[in-house]
Amino acid sequence: MTLPANDAFSLGLAHDQPRRSTSRTPSLPRRSSSPKISFSSPAPPSPTSNNAVFSPQLVNGMSAKRGHKRKASARGSSQQLRQNGEATIEELVEDVDSRIAHERKLSHGSSLDKRKTVKKHIDWEIPRKTLHSSIGFFTIYLYTSQGNPQTVIIVLSSALAVLVPIDILRLKYPAFERAFEKCVGVFMRDSEKKSSNGVIWYILGANTALIAFPLDIAVVSILILSWADTAASTFGRLWGSLTPPLPARLLGLPLAPRKSLAGFIAATVTGAAIAAGFWTYLAPMRENLTWSWDAGLSTTFSNTSIEGGKVFSGFPGLVVVAVWAGLVSGVAEALDLGSVDDNLSLPIIAGGCLWGLFKVIGWLGDMLS
Repeated sequence: MTLPANDAFSLGLAHDQPRRSTSRTPSLPRRSSSPKISFSSPAPPSPTSNNAVFSPQLVNGMSAKRGHKRKASARGSSQQLRQNGEATIEELVEDVDSRIAHERKLSHGSSLDKRKTVKKHIDWEIPRKTLHSSIGFFTIYLYTSQGNPQTVIIVLSSALAVLVPIDILRLKYPAFERAFEKCVGVFMRDSEKKSSNGVIWYILGANTALIAFPLDIAVVSILILSWADTAASTFGRLWGSLTPPLPARLLGLPLAPRKSLAGFIAATVTGAAIAAGFWTYLAPMRENLTWSWDAGLSTTFSNTSIEGGKVFSGFPGLVVVAVWAGLVSGVAEALDLGSVDDNLSLPIIAGGCLWGLFKVIGWLGDMLS
């Protein structure tokens, strides 16, 4: 590789002889008479050369000065080192190591951000919870519009007669399962796609409550299933990580390890509000009530006299019923019953505990009257 240089100097080499152009020497026309610099290892200067020559001492001195500047600048960027062409192997290794450490730090930070993002992600199950909660409003409509409970039982039983065979086909034939999930898969959890549909247990639990308990107790049980369960799931997902988990057992009852204190409180408060609101405002729209504000407990649970039922009437009786309904809702929602679906167990447990409470209140009222 050759570069043009100024006429004032040229690089003298050991094997080159000084050449002088004379007028006697013919030459071809050229664009420039400038000499060329040929890059090669430095050689001792020729005494016959009139041009400026770079000596080895001069080159070494320049390299030493550059090396001193490089050390004084605290090993500048790798780009500057490449431009100067003077980076040592140790410096290049240090530069590569620093780049690798920086990239690892960035990669570690991005992985932490991904973990935080995954941890913050919450599946709210909005379509499922909307359907779950809407059953409560439909139940109130049927109660306040004087709907016949026997008709509701027949309709729910007919729905079970259709849904159960469909669920069997879904679990047996993959093609049917795919078609089924395209239609109603948005309302299903992933765990239900390989097991029984939760809607079947929901209908079976509500139907059992309507058959086994008085109407007002059955309605409250269905409302607890519809709203208290939804409240526990929603607030548990929202604030469950900020509260301690529930104990493994409560009064000898096994509690699910996935349940949180936030969900338990939400279910308890919702269950108490349901009982207080229903027996204060909605229950008086019908007759043959288990409990009422004025009469207290009905004679069905108070065996001796009407006066015995009035012992727990008014505000004191309402507080007892509401507090008990709230505790039952929280505990029943948090119970770990193995493979038993809470859509089946929750209304049955809630209704049975309310029925037992009224039995105890009636017995105490008979004793105190």
